[in-house]
Amino acid sequence: MLSAQEYREICAMRHQGWSISAIARCMGRDRKTVRAYLNGERTVGVRAETRDEFLQFVPYCRQRLDDDPHLQARMLHGEIVELGYDRAYSTFTRALRRHLMWPRRGPRHRGRAGPGRGPLEDVQFDWVRLPAPPVEWDCGQEIYLLMGSLTQSGHWRAALAGTGDLPHCVEALDQVLRRLGGTGARWLFDRTAPVCSTAGKVTAVFHEIAIHYGASIAIRPRTGVPDPVVRAHRSVVLHWWDTAAGEPGVQAAQDSLDRLTARSGGRNRPAGCRTRALLPLPSTPFPARICVQRRVDPDGLVPFEGNFYLLPAGLVGNEVRIRRRLDQPHLSITTTRGAVIACFRRAPRGAGRTVAEHDGPIALERPGRTSGAGARARRTACPSTPHPRTAP
Repeated sequence: MLSAQEYREICAMRHQGWSISAIARCMGRDRKTVRAYLNGERTVGVRAETRDEFLQFVPYCRQRLDDDPHLQARMLHGEIVELGYDRAYSTFTRALRRHLMWPRRGPRHRGRAGPGRGPLEDVQFDWVRLPAPPVEWDCGQEIYLLMGSLTQSGHWRAALAGTGDLPHCVEALDQVLRRLGGTGARWLFDRTAPVCSTAGKVTAVFHEIAIHYGASIAIRPRTGVPDPVVRAHRSVVLHWWDTAAGEPGVQAAQDSLDRLTARSGGRNRPAGCRTRALLPLPSTPFPARICVQRRVDPDGLVPFEGNFYLLPAGLVGNEVRIRRRLDQPHLSITTTRGAVIACFRRAPRGAGRTVAEHDGPIALERPGRTSGAGARARRTACPSTPHPRTAP
C-alpha cells in the first residue's frame, strides 16, 4: 500500500516521462503495484483485497490428508501445482497451516486423554561435535553425537554419527527414538545446523522428517544460559569421550554409550513424577540417503559400518562411494562419477562381516576420451572370479 506522499512522487515521475519499471526501481516497489495506482485500479490509503488462491484447493487437500495423514507436504504441493496452483511452496505451507491446522495428527495420535494414557512427552535434542576420534575408526577429524532426553521422565539416549550432515543426523535421530521406545509429540532443538537455516528457521526438509515421525518441532530460545538437563547430559558425554578412545571401533563405542545412558537415565527424575506416554514410531526410518567416500584396500575390500564389502581386484586403490537409503536393506557402491559398481545386502552394523555376494552386473566407470584401435584394446573386462578373502 502506497502512502499519499509516495503516490504524489510516482505521479510526478510519470509526468516527467519515467517508465513504470524505472519508477518501481526508484521507489523500491513492485511494478504491478505502481501500474495499479497510476491506472486508478487502487486507491491511496486503502489496502487491496488479496485473493487466497488456496481456497479452491482446500477440499482436495483435506481429502488427501484424510486418506494419508503422513503425506509429505512437498508431494501435496506438487499435486495441486499440476491442478493449477501457482504459488510457491512456502506460501502453500502457510495456507495449509491456516486452513487445515497442518501438521495434522493421524488416527494413532488421537485421544491423548483417553483411559490409561497420560499427557505426551517432549523430546529434547542436543547435537554435539566430538573432536579427534581414533584413526582406527575411519571417521576423519571429528565425529558427532545426538542426545535425546525425555523432558518429564528424565530418560535419555544417544547415538554416534560419522559426519554432521543431514542424512547422518536423521539416522542418529531415528536410532535415539528407537532406543527411547517412541517419540514425543514435540521435538526441542537448539539452532542446530542440520535442523535450522542460517536465519534460525527450521528447514522444510526437517519439517517433513518430523511429520514422518508424527511430531512437531520447536526451537529453544537463546537465553544465554544452557538448559540444566542438556548441560548435565553433555557433561556426562564429555567425560565418557575421554575414555572412549580405547574402544576398538565405532560400534564398540556405541555399545559403551548405550550402557552409560541406560545406567544414568532417569536418576534425576522428580519424586512423584508421572510417566508420560510416547507416540509409536513408523516401521521404517525417514528415507534419507547417506553417501560416504572410501578407498578400496589391497584386498579389494571397502570398509563401511564395521563390515567389509568385496569388490573386483581391478578396483584396488580406487576411490568409491557407498550410497544407501535408511529405509532400504541394500546399499550400492559407485564410482566417484556415480556409475554403479555393485549392490550388496547391508550387513548389521558392527558385525565384522566380509560380504562378497553382490546383486547385478559389475559396471565400471568409462575411461578418458580416446580413439582408434588402441583405445579399444585398452578396454579390459572386469575379473569375475571371487576374491580369496571371503566370509564363510
